[in-house]
Amino acid sequence: MTRILLLGGTGDALNIARHLGAGDVYSLAGLGKVPQDLACEVRVGGFGGGDGLAAYIDAQRIGLIVDATHPYAARISANAAFASRLCDVRCWALRRPPWQPRAGDDWRFVGGWENLCVALDGFFRPLWTIGREPLRHLDRIPPHQYWTIRCLDDHPGNAQAQVIGARGPFTHDGERALFDRCGTDVVVSKHSGGAATEAKLDVARERGLPVLMLERPALPDADRTFDTADALLAELHVLRALAGVRTMRSG
Repeated sequence: MTRILLLGGTGDALNIARHLGAGDVYSLAGLGKVPQDLACEVRVGGFGGGDGLAAYIDAQRIGLIVDATHPYAARISANAAFASRLCDVRCWALRRPPWQPRAGDDWRFVGGWENLCVALDGFFRPLWTIGREPLRHLDRIPPHQYWTIRCLDDHPGNAQAQVIGARGPFTHDGERALFDRCGTDVVVSKHSGGAATEAKLDVARERGLPVLMLERPALPDADRTFDTADALLAELHVLRALAGVRTMRSG
């Protein structure tokens, strides 16, 4: 039976993990809630780069890597591709399609933190939805701005920023209430795709607000790529079924 190493941390990855067995491993970087109700092993923490990941794959006799990390987790995806080649172990990747703009959207794509700060200069009440990165810059908020930062974990913030610890999916009514409460005049987002956090884009469109969209990083090729968790799970079931047939034939 092929032992699977699932690199996760997203809702899609958790959905896949719920279909894994006792011999498989679900790996998390350590941020957010650690699931306690899975049949597979859960591993929390890094591997020590691509070489460390390769050593783990060899030691644990992993037969398939499944990269279901966030579309912006470029370093982890690069390490997975490197370890896959080094160990001659297949790597399947879930590549979530990005959102597509609709009529009325005002999306402004920016690359990197410095360019993002320049694009933000003319706004006053940004809503940040790109994770923990803004927390590193709380002491450099321009005097005319007040930030609302939404990420997975609570944080004290400061006189010019509030931090909201929350995990999607988010509803349209909830996002409208948040925009009203915070006086949001611009949304800062990753071009992540998926339904769980899309409501903020719909509300921004309704209100004619711009969205500063961080460009996606380039990700490495994988042996197979999938647009949805369901498509990847279907192929995992086929893989397991074929492995069972081979086991029966050799028995």
